[in-house]
Amino acid sequence: MSTHNVRAGLDKKADQVQEMFDNLAPRYDLLNTLMTGGIVNYWRKITTEAIAPKPGERILDLAAGTGTSSVPLAKAGARVTACDMSHGMLAEGRKRYPELEFVYGDGHDLPFEDNTFDAVTISYGLRNISDTEKALSELRRVTKPGGRIVVAEFSTPTVTPIKVAYQQFLPRVIPALGYMVSPNPSAYAYLAESIAAWPDQEKLGRKFVDVGWKNVEYRNLTGGIVAVHRAWK
Repeated sequence: MSTHNVRAGLDKKADQVQEMFDNLAPRYDLLNTLMTGGIVNYWRKITTEAIAPKPGERILDLAAGTGTSSVPLAKAGARVTACDMSHGMLAEGRKRYPELEFVYGDGHDLPFEDNTFDAVTISYGLRNISDTEKALSELRRVTKPGGRIVVAEFSTPTVTPIKVAYQQFLPRVIPALGYMVSPNPSAYAYLAESIAAWPDQEKLGRKFVDVGWKNVEYRNLTGGIVAVHRAWK
């Protein structure tokens, strides 16, 4: 199945997204660092601070990929489950971080009992799940009462110069860089499209409320290129 057929609209199919990330797995983290000029590390640091992991807590890191986002949570003493729907990403993660627990799972139907985790988080993966509300509802289901969710996702820039530059960067530069450095360049055309089609900060926040999350808040990073949403059960 060719990733050229993967589109960013509402017709995202799980097997197509899975195939795309399977193919990207070995170089995915490196390519993300290159394409963001390294700023992804700052975004990850802020996201970890928003999660505020504590020793002994159980944390679900959904769409964890190779586990890069899970490592700082584990270093803080939390018991982290790195969950992803890409077998390629999971295999790469198990090689890199054998100390972490990696579990296959689909965001529409998580393989965990109700009220399992103190915190749940997903970074740059929510937009790849076709039913956003279903995923947010599933994450709420597996969260303990009083637990929290943190979602880091590309968003809508709020500063005009950044917004103008970003609108040029997404459809032109990201696919072009993908063709230069990626073994699966068409995936980066999809990623650019999926970011452009994603709801803005306020609209995404309303989706949290619609499925029952409380006290929803968000923080813009880098002029709104990324937003970190947080809420409680």
